[in-house]
Formats: sequence, C-alpha cells, structure tokens
Amino acid sequence: MKTERERRMEYFDLHCDTATECYEKRLGLSENGLHIDLKKTKRFDCWAQVFAVFIRDELRGEAAFHYFQAVVKNLKEKLAEEKESGAPALCRDGRELERARSGGRNMALLSIEGAAALGGELSNLAKTREEGVRMITLTWNGPNELGDGCMTPSAEGLSRFGKEVVLEMGELGMTVDVSHLSEKGFWDVARLIQGPFVATHSDSKRITDHPRNLTDDQFREIAGRGGVVGLNLFSEFTGGGGTVDDLLRHADRFLNLGGEKAVAVGADLDGCRLEAEVRGIGDMGLLYEAMRASFGEKLADDIFFNNAYRFFTQNLK
Repeated sequence: MKTERERRMEYFDLHCDTATECYEKRLGLSENGLHIDLKKTKRFDCWAQVFAVFIRDELRGEAAFHYFQAVVKNLKEKLAEEKESGAPALCRDGRELERARSGGRNMALLSIEGAAALGGELSNLAKTREEGVRMITLTWNGPNELGDGCMTPSAEGLSRFGKEVVLEMGELGMTVDVSHLSEKGFWDVARLIQGPFVATHSDSKRITDHPRNLTDDQFREIAGRGGVVGLNLFSEFTGGGGTVDDLLRHADRFLNLGGEKAVAVGADLDGCRLEAEVRGIGDMGLLYEAMRASFGEKLADDIFFNNAYRFFTQNLK
C-alpha cells in the first residue's frame, strides 16, 4: 500500500534520453529495463517528463535531421500504443500541460539534445517545432554547426549560424537550453535573448569543478531571468559517488544563490550511469525525502515539480 507521501508526490523531470534508448534498442515504454518505464512511474501522483532526442556529435547534415525524425516518430507511436498503460500525453504548450494535469494524465514534452539535428539548415527549426519540439539543447559536448560544446578544446562561443538559430527560436517561442554549451556560448545566448532560458541537466561548478557544470554567475543569470536549472544525477558532475547527499550539496549551493524558484530536476535518466541509491525513476522518492528533510516540504515540492511546471505553463505558447 502506498503511503500518504507516495500518493501526493509529483515529479517533473527536465531531461532524459529514454526516447533515443527506446529507438536504438527497439523497446517500448512499459517494463523495458531502462531507467524510465511506465511501471516505475506509477508511484507518482503526477509525472511530467521532457523526452530529449539525443544527437551524437559525429552525426551531421541531412542524416542528423532524419535521425531526429525517426526517433520522434517512434516515441509518438509508443505513447499512443501505451496510453492505457499510463503513457503521458504529448503536450505542445502551457494550456495542453494544464489540460492534461487537470484530466489526471501524465505529461510529456519533446526536446532535442544537440542542435546538429537541424542539419545546418535554419528551415529545419520550424519543422522540429511542427513535430512538437519546444526546447533545444544547442550542443552536446563537442562542436557542431551552432558552436562549441563545453568539452571542446579551447572552446569558443556560438557561430553565426548558432546566433541565427537562437534568435529564430525566440521568434518561434522555443526555449534555449544551455546545458553542454561552452561558457562563451552561454554568454552569447545571454546577450542575444531578452527572456528566460534554461539549463536542463547541469550541476554547480563551485561544488564540483567540471566543464559540464554551471558557475555561480551562470546560475544567477538563469535564475534572474526566470529560468530553471535541472539537477543532474551523474556522479562525475555531482562529485563523490553520485549519492543523494552529493546532489543535496549542489541543490543547497543553488538555493543559497537565490534559486528557490529556479532549481528543478533534470536527472539525465537513460543518459548517464547511476551508481548510488537512485538507480532509476522509481527511486526518485529517496531524493525527494532527503530534500524534504533538508529543505522542508515546500521547497522540495517546488524543486521536484512546481518550478518546472510553472516555467513551462508560463512560457510555452
């Protein structure tokens, strides 16, 4: 029997690679052996998940765009096939999120991790939006047509094409995600757009000095604009053994920088190794309970659901 806490727990995750894993391994969403499957999500009173289409650094041009289309087609088919098993409703704007939640449905959003998916063609951006994409992680770790990822040696910022994409995303109402982007690219984004942007799965560089993590100034920039930052579970980013306590240190740092309305969760499930207590989405209650004990119930609820839900319902038009 579920406890009262389990019945009330809501979870909004800003980033997973499950859609790509399902496509590559020819798996469904139910009991698939991955970090995320529908059986594991039944403990949540409400679950919202951003499904990213991951584009490898070596995939380029027309092949990258076609790969994006194939992964999205497969995900949409699985969501439709497994609706009766609790598959989330694919939402394209804030109103659809609100409608799904009020109707008792879980919620799914589409994103891209690595804008090489555009194949170097600006016209493909609108096509990804037509497929339902509302958020794009501009790079992965290496360089692509838009600019340099954070693991690129002597990384520079956005290319001319990258700046065109960022500006066009603003025109189309799409959210820029700066996780994986070089620090110079981050500040290019900050100069180019007026409104909020996000880092869907990044931790604190002050706590763990890794190129994938955010400096205090970067976090303040996102939070000050009304954006959100999703805490990543990967041990290389959290430090230590990737334990719940390790992640709490990153959350605490961001909260001390004024991030009460900006901290969320972007666990990077099915996109990273999980080596500690949390081995998949079914274990996220361990992190929630630790946050509730450390920060109080209100802040834990905000981090686990409310901050991300508010961001997307206000910004997805």
